Amino acid sequence: MSEILSRTKDLVSKRLLPALPAPVKDAIFRVVFRMSVTWSRIRRRGSKFVDGYLGDLRGVEIGGAIHNSFFLDAINVDRYSSEETVYKQEERRLAGASARVDVVAHGDDLPFAENSYDFVFSSHVIEHFPDPIKALYEWVRVARRYVVAVVPHRDRTFDADRPLTSIDEFAERHREGFASEEDRHWSVWTCESFVEMCEAIGLRVLAHQDPDDKAGNGFTVVIDASAGIGAPTVALQA
Repeated sequence: MSEILSRTKDLVSKRLLPALPAPVKDAIFRVVFRMSVTWSRIRRRGSKFVDGYLGDLRGVEIGGAIHNSFFLDAINVDRYSSEETVYKQEERRLAGASARVDVVAHGDDLPFAENSYDFVFSSHVIEHFPDPIKALYEWVRVARRYVVAVVPHRDRTFDADRPLTSIDEFAERHREGFASEEDRHWSVWTCESFVEMCEAIGLRVLAHQDPDDKAGNGFTVVIDASAGIGAPTVALQA
C-alpha cells in the first residue's frame, strides 16, 4: 500500500500536476495526504499478541477491513459482495480503500473442509452472529490450530448500559437454531464472561488479553482448535 501511495504521489507531482487548475491540485493533494497519514496510523496499530500466535500461519479472516487490519496471511470471508454496504463505505471513509472480499459466505457456514486452514480470525464480528456458538463451532471445524477472536468489551463500547448475555441464553439460541438477517450486536460480553461461555460449550481457551493491544476497546481470546470440541456443561441439543 505504501508503495502504491508513493507511486501515485510521484505521478501526480511530475506528470499530472502541471496541467491541472489550482483547486484540482489542492483537492488531489488533500486526498493523497489523507490516505498516506491514515495508512501510516493503521500500520502502527497492529497487535503483537495476535501476531505472536498467527504471524507465521495461513488462515481465514471473517469480515476483514482495511481500517482494522491485523496484517495476517488470510483470505477474507464476507457475507456481502457489494462495495456499497455501510461497512465498505466506512472503510473507504477511514482508509481511502476497502479490503478485497475473497469468498462470499456466511461466517458461520464456511465453504471449507475440516482442518483446511491454520486459523480462523475475527475482530469485532462475533457479536453480530445471532448464534455465536454455531459460529465458534464452525471456526473450530475449519481451523487446524487456533481460533482467535477480538471481541468488543461491554464496558468500553456503546453497549455499556446493556446486561451481559447469559450462557443460558446462548444455549437456548443454539438449541432453537436461532437465526436472523438483522444486523446488530446480538451479544454482550466481558472477557471473563466470554471465556466462561467458551469453557461451558467445550472449547479450550489457551490465552486471553484484556484490553486488546490494538484499539483497546475489546479483548482477545485464543482458542485451541486442535483440541476440537469437548463435552459442554450446558444443554445444547433440543
